[in-house]
Amino acid sequence: MAAAEAESRGAWCVPCLVSLDTLQELCRKEKLTCKSIGITKRNLNNYEVEYLCDYKVVKDMEYYLVKWKGWPDSTNTWEPLQNLKCPLLLQQFSNDKHNFLSQVKKGKAITLKDNNKALKPVIAEYIVKKAKQRIALQRWQDELNRRKNHKGILFVENTVDLEGPPSDFYYINEYKPAPGISLVNEVTFGCSCTDCFLEKCCPAEAGVLLAYNKNQQIKIPPGTPIYECNSRCQCGPDCPNRVVQKGTQYSLCIFRTSNGCGWGVKTLVKIKRMSFVMEYVGEVITSEEAERRGQLYDNKGITYLFDLDYESDEFTVDAARYGNISHFVNHSCNPNLQVFNVFIDNLDTRLPRIALFSTRTINAGEELTFDYQMKGSADISSDSIDHGPAKKRIRTVCKCGALTCRGYLN
Repeated sequence: MAAAEAESRGAWCVPCLVSLDTLQELCRKEKLTCKSIGITKRNLNNYEVEYLCDYKVVKDMEYYLVKWKGWPDSTNTWEPLQNLKCPLLLQQFSNDKHNFLSQVKKGKAITLKDNNKALKPVIAEYIVKKAKQRIALQRWQDELNRRKNHKGILFVENTVDLEGPPSDFYYINEYKPAPGISLVNEVTFGCSCTDCFLEKCCPAEAGVLLAYNKNQQIKIPPGTPIYECNSRCQCGPDCPNRVVQKGTQYSLCIFRTSNGCGWGVKTLVKIKRMSFVMEYVGEVITSEEAERRGQLYDNKGITYLFDLDYESDEFTVDAARYGNISHFVNHSCNPNLQVFNVFIDNLDTRLPRIALFSTRTINAGEELTFDYQMKGSADISSDSIDHGPAKKRIRTVCKCGALTCRGYLN
């Protein structure tokens, strides 16, 4: 079947099952064009270096084994260094080789017959795995930024091991209700303020104080709910009482930690104290379902359950499969983020939105953390991650390394 015919008949739904690279390689192998995956008559026979696989020296001339982008491995070729115009890939190849040798503290090029020099196979295998990982992480990063709906840019990096993107995680921007749970409880009124900072606004109607100062930093104590202006309010988007609903404003990086805590999140810019950083979102489930899932998660040594127990204990947020960047934020017994309950368009006190604010100034490059038990930072709220039932389960060892570490996550 010609590619054009297949495309017109809808046969190219296959990309959801196989990688784009595989489809491109198949097209080039069969000499087919397909605009939907970027293979046209103009670039059908194009050769672009995707990554470098191996290295050798023959008669004092350096060669690299090249993986061509969009072409199968069977078309890899040895190319002399002088023909390669890819300084970044050459530097990455060198860095990966150095990192591998540093990790094992041994290994160097061996001398073969006819004075040929080459890398040990184990080094070349590692370099290829790192190259494939780098490509996979870049694609995941691109996907995260396509899905997120906030200003802050998301980055991904792993300089620690060969772990790639999580295989069973789906990025969402707001709560995802489990079957049978409704999150529809729209507000019926809104403020008519011309200056919400000075006039009686939504917080006053709810019987609480305005949560923010003029710099949009939180000024209320932990445990106090935040009531922001909603979709029925007459104030505009620049209203000082619209903070959480604007989403993350900072560029953040999901990175692989070196202390055995898996993935973590660090900020790439300075964050002022008492500033909104991110929301904690996931799948909203019943407390009964949370108890069942909690047993499974404890056996795996993971914790993603967050009880929505502001006033009742009916619902829990599970961020194991569905979540945003907060899914990757690690626990610390001495955290730099604090949890607050937020109400905007849904005023159901059983279903508060969960916002994370900085407890102090957080410098660029610093890891973001919050207390999974919500006992730190003078927290007097009833919020907790899987609070109560977790005490009866398998205890998970804490790896935060803080001087005030309690030893366990639950």
